[in-house]
Amino acid sequence: MSGDGKPVSASRVTVSQLMGTQDTNGHGNVHGGVIMRLADEAGALASMRHAQAPTVTIAIDSMTFLEPIYVGNYVQFNAEVTYVGRTSMEVRVEVVKENPLTGERQLSNMAYIVYVALDGHGQPTPVPRLIYETPEQEERAQLAAERQAYRKQQRAKEQN
Repeated sequence: MSGDGKPVSASRVTVSQLMGTQDTNGHGNVHGGVIMRLADEAGALASMRHAQAPTVTIAIDSMTFLEPIYVGNYVQFNAEVTYVGRTSMEVRVEVVKENPLTGERQLSNMAYIVYVALDGHGQPTPVPRLIYETPEQEERAQLAAERQAYRKQQRAKEQN
């Protein structure tokens, strides 16, 4: 299947969780680290669905906290692959919080996380090309390619 590619929609996953007191920080809202962990898990699932191989996180490009999440919020982590290289994939994770008592939903976080697919020996392995289904996906891919070029440029600077 890697020769034919896979559509963005084939990678799409949603991980959901009700936030409890065990998830809070000293301010009484959900700890950012809890959100980051769950976003990474959703992103890993999306990357594994695309690669059909184990994947590891290699970079968190950005994690934007737009709105606090509170105890009792139902939170959805919506993830999909936005861009693929030879062995790496960028995944966009949207975090939406919902007050289950009022039904109010709000985007609370956005993250871009990069994963690498691994073979049976733990070495990077090629992934299928990504097939874009909408103009919005193509635009996201262009922005992801720019982020990937920047990451490579930064790595080259760090190695010198």
